[in-house]
Amino acid sequence: MRLHPGTDLRLLRDVEFEGEVTVGLIDHTHYPGSMLRDVLLRDCRVADGVRLRHIPGGISNCRIGTAAVVENCARIAYEPQPLCGTGSEVSVLDETGSRTVIIYPGLSAQSAMLTARCRRSVADELLTQAREHIDTLTLPSGIGAGAEILDCGELYNVAVGERVRIHGARSLREGTVIGSPAPDGECLAYVGPGVDAKDFIIEDAHVDSGAILRNCYVGQGVRIEKGFTAHDSLFFANCTMENGEACALFAGPYTVSSHKGTLLIGCQTSFMNAGSSTNQSNHMYKLGPLHWGELQRGVKTSSGSYLMLGARIGAFSLLMGQHKTHPDSSEFPFSYLFGDPQGATVVVPAVMLRSCGLLRDELKWPQRDRRKGVAHRDRVIFDVLNPVTADAMINALDIITPMLSRPADDDHYHRYKGMKLSRASLHRATRLYWLGLMKYLDRALLAHHHDAEHWHFPPRPADAGVAEADAAPWIDVAGQPMPRPLLVQALEADSVTAREAIFDAAYDSYHQLERRWIAARFPDRLRVSADEIRRGAAEFDELVELDRATYRDSISAETAMLAL
Repeated sequence: MRLHPGTDLRLLRDVEFEGEVTVGLIDHTHYPGSMLRDVLLRDCRVADGVRLRHIPGGISNCRIGTAAVVENCARIAYEPQPLCGTGSEVSVLDETGSRTVIIYPGLSAQSAMLTARCRRSVADELLTQAREHIDTLTLPSGIGAGAEILDCGELYNVAVGERVRIHGARSLREGTVIGSPAPDGECLAYVGPGVDAKDFIIEDAHVDSGAILRNCYVGQGVRIEKGFTAHDSLFFANCTMENGEACALFAGPYTVSSHKGTLLIGCQTSFMNAGSSTNQSNHMYKLGPLHWGELQRGVKTSSGSYLMLGARIGAFSLLMGQHKTHPDSSEFPFSYLFGDPQGATVVVPAVMLRSCGLLRDELKWPQRDRRKGVAHRDRVIFDVLNPVTADAMINALDIITPMLSRPADDDHYHRYKGMKLSRASLHRATRLYWLGLMKYLDRALLAHHHDAEHWHFPPRPADAGVAEADAAPWIDVAGQPMPRPLLVQALEADSVTAREAIFDAAYDSYHQLERRWIAARFPDRLRVSADEIRRGAAEFDELVELDRATYRDSISAETAMLAL
């Protein structure tokens, strides 16, 4: 046992030492409040200024950083070379493990989505690269400088980063809690009372009030609290999870679930808002829980909604009722989806485009970014109207036009991929999608040009190969829209670092790539003049304002009805 010669021995009381123990300076002159009291230290290295009190089970095999505080904890123990959750395998989407993602500090939503969604042969290579990447990392271990661990149960193989606060956790095993300092100096990572977690990484996130985690990655700006439970799930930038449950969930940026009785299972989401008692099924009692689905960007679910997986729900759609026919509405974004009494899906396409809440969401998301003052792991493009949703609207018009040339079925519905669409809704969607595309062009092109008189629609590339590449479909990669060719490059990258660099480059050049895509992709019928674009955008804005005024009038009427 080695003790700093300047240590005030009066500050050591009821302390036992076993094995190789080194203790730094414990002295109130330099470190007010530092002390060792009622603790057993086994094979530990204790830095200057620590405060250790009332740890009946002792601290074993631990490096404790400068000015760390540990008080009233049952036991803190480490194996000789613990991984502390790094390298844990998360069976996301498919609970049977065929879409495993390996978690590590710094995991991005984009890299995780590639691993979870690509073919098995490619995924195996990505998993190998993830393990190789982990070997290059300097992993956190022990208890970092300035960390604060108070009133906790057992911590076993849990790396606690610098200035991290853990207050009242019930049990933490095989995990890592690390954070970055915010501009106000407070660490963004926090674990609160009653939390029970195993095989996890919590990074710049807030986990509190009785949450239970098993095999989870909790990323930057995420809040999980109020008894929420999750296993084999990934949570990325600014998700908020309260009260409910997640199983095999890929929660992309800004996924929100706030209600008891809400189960998100076997699906990928982003910018999603789950209504109370939202539920999905991933188990058909035949081959196990291997069904999964995708709720594309911005999907909202109403109270009591149910979705039988596999299914795919188009971007910025509202899901209501019971859906039992595995719908794929991805070609009809901005829709209402109703479940009929038989569980079939009735689609009312495009009507969400006129909702006053749509662009309000786009404005509020950046304001609610909790990743203040830290380098962002997850790349997020907030645009509601982007190449992914614009391409879907163009395709929707190509589907609707021939559909309207045919008569409806005997029940007055048209059918597409098992879904039902009324003739009136298709006629209305034709106009709404057109206006949505004009609004998109106004924001993506005309907003950068003030001389509308001399503006011309960007010409297609003269080279056929370039035109084909620029017109390629875009994919929403967990909050980051990017061209498919760049996604293929990311899949073919030979390391995690190289892949992240491709994502960074695509993010930095988003608007340039977007304008090139518009020039190559838009068909002749949509290559209109600046005046027509602006008239369409103005009509779009009028519809949104009409919806806002109607909603306000409705609220006023309700308020008057409920007045004393």
